[in-house]
Amino acid sequence: MSARSLSQAVLCSLVMVGVFSPAHALTQQELVAKLEAAGYSQIREIKSTAEGTAVRAMKNGKEVSLVVDSSGQIQERR
Repeated sequence: MSARSLSQAVLCSLVMVGVFSPAHALTQQELVAKLEAAGYSQIREIKSTAEGTAVRAMKNGKEVSLVVDSSGQIQERR
């Protein structure tokens, strides 16, 4: 198999599993449920950014800023 054929096969596989598909992005409802399951409350100011989805929320009585990336990883901003 040539390098070009291999790269096309890999790209096709990635598309088939939805890596490039926006359909796998979290809906706002799924995002809120994920954050609540992680212990966050009062989730608000949900905005799409270059880094991912920026969110303001409360955790352990403190207001926090979060970014949820395209793979669903939650990171607190400082």
